[in-house]
Amino acid sequence: MVNIASELLEKIRQQFDSSPYPRIPLDKSPKKEPKLLYIHSLVTSYYLKTQKVIDSKGKVILDAGCGTGYKSLILAEANPGAKIVGVDISPESIKLAQQRLEHHGFDNAEFHVLSLEELPQLNYQFDYINCDELLYLLPDITVGLKAMKAVLKPEGIIRTNLHSELQRVYFFRAQQLFTMMGLMEGNPEEMEMEIVKDTMKALKDHVHLKAITWDGNYDGEEGKERILMNYLFQGDKGYTIPDMFSALVESDLEFISMVNWRQWELVDLFKEPDNLPTFLAMTLPDISIEERLQLFELLHPVHRLIDFWCGHPDSDADILTVAEWSDSDWRVSTVHLCPQLKIPKFQTELIACVQDLRPFPICQYLSPTDGIKELETSRATCLIPLLEQPQPMMALVERWQQFRPLDPVTLEPTESEAAFNIVKQLLITLESFGYVMLER
Repeated sequence: MVNIASELLEKIRQQFDSSPYPRIPLDKSPKKEPKLLYIHSLVTSYYLKTQKVIDSKGKVILDAGCGTGYKSLILAEANPGAKIVGVDISPESIKLAQQRLEHHGFDNAEFHVLSLEELPQLNYQFDYINCDELLYLLPDITVGLKAMKAVLKPEGIIRTNLHSELQRVYFFRAQQLFTMMGLMEGNPEEMEMEIVKDTMKALKDHVHLKAITWDGNYDGEEGKERILMNYLFQGDKGYTIPDMFSALVESDLEFISMVNWRQWELVDLFKEPDNLPTFLAMTLPDISIEERLQLFELLHPVHRLIDFWCGHPDSDADILTVAEWSDSDWRVSTVHLCPQLKIPKFQTELIACVQDLRPFPICQYLSPTDGIKELETSRATCLIPLLEQPQPMMALVERWQQFRPLDPVTLEPTESEAAFNIVKQLLITLESFGYVMLER
């Protein structure tokens, strides 16, 4: 069970009671933030784990360390029909979380003042646990992982994260500085925040700590929150990729994926990904996912959070990437549109682009990295049937042939095999950026 030292726990509780986090207006809605909805959807992580598409209706989702409830609201929006349960050690935060969900019309949600060690009191087994910006505050992250695992269904998934030791090293130095100055003996309040501001402003601009961490934008309520959550953050600690994998092994949990996995692609760090230095070209294909992520972290520690999904070990999992499927797999596959794309704006613009024979700018709807910028009309038309319901892959091939009955160069009839390969390559690309999900 989680055993947070009582003195530290009380300091953390006081900090979040006096300054509930995050300070997001009650009426702010995430409905127009498809990227946030995408990573908070159970459908996304379940697909990465099983290559199957799941319905969120009736699922039970825990927001552990829910704070003022904005992530709880995102979870409710991203998972229609799911029950949301939020827990936090801060009573003031819990009050705001309850108000937030009620304000946005979600009545299938409940909130409790609880720590991770008290989760069994809820008498729930969860399909999904979102533990955002909490695990790194625990003295031992493995007991936090074990506490969540104890209330996780066999096929359930945990999303959690750790502060990066390498990316955040300068803020840890700042916290050590202000601890030496006595600013973190109790709960940091207005006086302590002013001392931080006065100290940083008084330093010459070239002083390393100031040059790296201080941008001068620390005024107002938002500025206070940034100071508290960076310079005066009680219990804050940093970890590395090997730390994450060691904790998963000790907790008997299995790594599924980084949450923003496309932003952790090692070969993308090189000028010519298809022409790597000989040593790397020979060794990279054989190294583990842990080693690939660690190399990325050592080369390019830009991510504040080591943000990942994990779950119970599944020795029976038999997952092939879609690029590894045989043609026979493809011919019996089903294509699903990402749930976050089933919005009026996407549908309206897609249809308008097809009708006007102009490219469809798909990148603005979901992809968080450089990828597909737009789809030309014949390819975009394959998405239209998916607006209504999932489709057999071969039905999309037939649709493409109907739209392109002739080869545009030879004016000969489009051959079925050529149409099949074009649609297959389109779906491989769309799937790699999350726009569609494919089931064998």
